[in-house]
Amino acid sequence: MSENVIHLFKTPETLDAPTPAVPVRPVRVWRRTGRAVASVVRHERTTTAARVAVRHGSYVIGGTRIVTRRAWDGRTGARYERMLRAAEAVGNYEAAGEWEERLHRFRTDRHRRRMDLLAAPEKVVKGAAFGAAGGVGTLIVIGIALAVANKNPADIVTPLMAFIDLIRLLAVITTVVWGPLVAAAPWVALAGVWAVGRHRGAAPAWALPTNTRAEDAGAPLTPSIVVTALRDLGVAPLRNAIKEMGDAGAAMLGPIRIAGCGVEVDVTLPSGVSTNEVQNRRRKLAENLARHEHEVFITIPQAARTVRLWVADSGALDEPIGPSPLVTDPDTKANYKTGKAPWGQDLRGDAAGLSVYQRHLLITGLSNQGKTVALRSLALWLALDKSVQFLMGDLKGVGDWNMFDGLATTLIQGPTDEHVIQVTEMVEGAVNEMNRRIQAPPGTTFPPLIVLVDEAQVAFMCPVRDDEKRPYGGAKANSRYFMAVRKIHNQGRAVNVLMWQGTQDPTDQNLPKLVREGAHTRASLALGTESQARMALGDKAVDGGAAPNLLRPGLDRGTLVVASDGITIPAGQSSITVRTHYIDDDAATVITDRAKAMRDGVTTLHVIEHDPDRDPLADILTVLADRPRARTQDVLKRLATLNEDAYGDWSFIDLKSALEGTGAEPYKSEGVMVIGRDRLTRALAGRPEDGSASTAQ
Repeated sequence: MSENVIHLFKTPETLDAPTPAVPVRPVRVWRRTGRAVASVVRHERTTTAARVAVRHGSYVIGGTRIVTRRAWDGRTGARYERMLRAAEAVGNYEAAGEWEERLHRFRTDRHRRRMDLLAAPEKVVKGAAFGAAGGVGTLIVIGIALAVANKNPADIVTPLMAFIDLIRLLAVITTVVWGPLVAAAPWVALAGVWAVGRHRGAAPAWALPTNTRAEDAGAPLTPSIVVTALRDLGVAPLRNAIKEMGDAGAAMLGPIRIAGCGVEVDVTLPSGVSTNEVQNRRRKLAENLARHEHEVFITIPQAARTVRLWVADSGALDEPIGPSPLVTDPDTKANYKTGKAPWGQDLRGDAAGLSVYQRHLLITGLSNQGKTVALRSLALWLALDKSVQFLMGDLKGVGDWNMFDGLATTLIQGPTDEHVIQVTEMVEGAVNEMNRRIQAPPGTTFPPLIVLVDEAQVAFMCPVRDDEKRPYGGAKANSRYFMAVRKIHNQGRAVNVLMWQGTQDPTDQNLPKLVREGAHTRASLALGTESQARMALGDKAVDGGAAPNLLRPGLDRGTLVVASDGITIPAGQSSITVRTHYIDDDAATVITDRAKAMRDGVTTLHVIEHDPDRDPLADILTVLADRPRARTQDVLKRLATLNEDAYGDWSFIDLKSALEGTGAEPYKSEGVMVIGRDRLTRALAGRPEDGSASTAQ
């Protein structure tokens, strides 16, 4: 149909003309050509050939550069000048002075040699003349000796002619060999510089053979490997400074020391390179050292412009550490004040002990990384000191703390809101005990009281409110759990009331800032982000190199980054990485059985019992302590501190009513209303044994 329509519009002249062929679109041709070229370029053989060409070409170019530099260094003072600049760059002015002196001696010796060269031609001519005359004379003397011996005067010139024949033979040999030597010399030189470049690894890393790269993985570290890794880190000032150093950067490195299952080296960075530029490239540095990222740790020691590298032996951190001394040594004892809990090992393989004396504790991390086991290990050790008392709340409630039943004074286990209420009241009871201790006479000693809450984020996130509409959770001033923890953090340490908490996946909501900053010992397992690491350990530790966010979830289970003055941390560092011992439930039960045998018997409460009936007279006598009298306003404040629920709303009228008719009523002394201790003591002594009053509040 379309062809008929076309013919209708053709003129007679064009009716017999052939229909032109439709041209192929140029775009399609270019696309096909581009795809063909791309497939050829991306082919394995092409890339292999390109790597081979680049590799061997780089060997030649790099070898030529190295040989040229060596020749230049040998003829000039460039080496000394580079070493001088390197020493100045790292601030080692004593070494800089020594290299400057060496440079001066080199220039003096070079000047002397050049002066000697000016007189050398005359000496050479004289030497050649004397040598030739002496040689001819020697040959003639030998010829005379031969002529006398052979009785033939013609033998006088025989040695001289033999020497001439030798010269002619050497000339013939040189004529024959010289051509091939000249032809082969460039190729020998090329092979020489290629060998130098290959030995020094002058090719890019991506162009090296795969088997070579595999063989390098896990190889022992040498100064050249460390310097090369730093040079290829992608920091331009660092790369340029290393190139300018006469020793190729070796002056930056301290001694490479064996440190546990790896090695440690301090690197003094040149001027213009900051420590965080190296810290932020941890993964690339690890790859340059043929290690995994988790096998390289970068910390900041005290020395200025210095980073400390700890590099593990390949695969060493994937091997488990030995069992805890609590398991292997049944005679292990604990001492709250002077002892250290055998928590695990640091990366050097040394035992890592933690002192818990008057230190609040916080352990956090992602779920299922070993937080409960790490926290429980410390409690197991401390339980072997029979003077220590425990109040425990486990808001996971799967039985991780069952073995402390009969050892802890209170053990609440469960994840519900009701359990949060119970744990909150337990912590508030610890606050009351703390206040009682604070008000005791000076010099009174108290046994350690550990208030331990595992999965504390459940308490902070609890939405339930009490009868007075105060929330149990949250981070505001009316939050009951939050305020109880803060009170213990503020004053508990002085009277040995300590707060230990374990949380997971920290945020500002489930781990408030004031709570996490109130802990003296802060430890973190693997975390997801750097912001979480700062929440867990604080800015100072993270800025100093602490990086729990770089631990591998699952693979580094039980590995903690610890910031505390209770553990030995290398000088200049703000944190230490500890691989904790794993103590399973059965072993933990055996340890707690030993701890129970040391005590007379502890009755463990699983529910907080409310006791609304209180004796106001006895409580007033308690808050008076050893004072002969106290102002009524002070008594009211101390009663509220002693028991907020019973006395928090009391006024002077309530106080007066409680004492009315007892003979211990408030009276005026020096113009103010007071309560006398002696009167109160007589009132209690004269009261029938069943005549105790109770508050109606």
